[in-house]
Amino acid sequence: MSRFLTLDDLDVAGKTVLVRADLNVPLTDGRVGDDFRIRASLPTIRELIDGGARVVVCSHLGRPSGPTAGLSLAPVAALLGELGGFPVSFAEDVAGPLSSAAVAAAAPGEVVVIENTRFEAGEKANDPALADRLAGLADLFVLDAFGTAHRAHASTVGVAERLPSAAGRLLAAEALAFRRLLDEPDHPYVVILGGAKVSDKLGVIRALLPKVDAMLIGGAMCFTLLMADGYPVGDSLVEEGMLDEIRDVMEGPDGGRLVLPSDIVIGDSFAADTPHRVVAATSIPDGTMGLDIGPATAERFAAVIGGSDTVFWNGPMGVFEWEPFAEGTRRVAQAVGACPGFTAAGGGDSVAALRAFGLESAVSHLSTGGGAGLEMLEGGTLPGLEALERWADGS
Repeated sequence: MSRFLTLDDLDVAGKTVLVRADLNVPLTDGRVGDDFRIRASLPTIRELIDGGARVVVCSHLGRPSGPTAGLSLAPVAALLGELGGFPVSFAEDVAGPLSSAAVAAAAPGEVVVIENTRFEAGEKANDPALADRLAGLADLFVLDAFGTAHRAHASTVGVAERLPSAAGRLLAAEALAFRRLLDEPDHPYVVILGGAKVSDKLGVIRALLPKVDAMLIGGAMCFTLLMADGYPVGDSLVEEGMLDEIRDVMEGPDGGRLVLPSDIVIGDSFAADTPHRVVAATSIPDGTMGLDIGPATAERFAAVIGGSDTVFWNGPMGVFEWEPFAEGTRRVAQAVGACPGFTAAGGGDSVAALRAFGLESAVSHLSTGGGAGLEMLEGGTLPGLEALERWADGS
């Protein structure tokens, strides 16, 4: 279990606390399209405010390499204040004179959001000068962005090397949930993997396959496994460069725990209105492509999930955004939501699916960090957590 300080270990009254949140949300025409991550950041910010702190919030948004139109955190800051019910001001620079002035003018119980950290080239490089400027805004640092804890950036690791640092409530809950999946799962333990690419999940497959009772494979990635097993997949998405590696896993000592679809919903083209039908997963015709797991597979997966004590889900079973190809993902989401055991879902599409089907509150843990969660399950280290652990060790 990771050792780090939490909010319980900090005296924040009268202090200025820099919070690295994960406010990386979709924007459309300057409006937030999904507020899940904003809402997830509220408990830590509220607790600091209630403790008498002045709070400075920083985050990245998108993947800019400098100031970029349409990627300012200004609309996110406005919605943060609206959802949180506390005063929020916005500074139009990253730890520059505008940020310093805004922090100096803020009273205890108020929040200042500074501009997108990736507007600064030094953010991704963990530039010492940028880390110094960020740390200069505050007395204490709280890392609450699990989704970026696997990146050694100035606003995650750099600041934590300069200020007394602790984990926020969200980060602590994420670390606890993924440690449970990795180190202390109750059995039967089932992992469900979907999405497009085997290459994104191969590390997790190798790390978790010996630990699970079954690993259910859906989404487009199942076609690479079906081809590796010698079956025709038509025009379905396949990573041919991964065939040898995944075949080694399938033929290894734990390969029998991989569960592939028995039927597939195919279409003539990649379009919402393409003609579609159900075929055996081992007999996908030329000129067609798989777009969802079939109904028999969905029911089989649901039965396995329902009998499990621990479930982790990452990746949809098909193109769930299109109703003709949504049923496989819907059925898996329903089964995960109904499972009485410990259930966790990570990755943007899995979370989006649960929310679309009204099932987000039915899952034990809904993760904000897909990549960080996968890296943790692979057994990798998260630089952000390592930086916090140094404070717990007194170093």
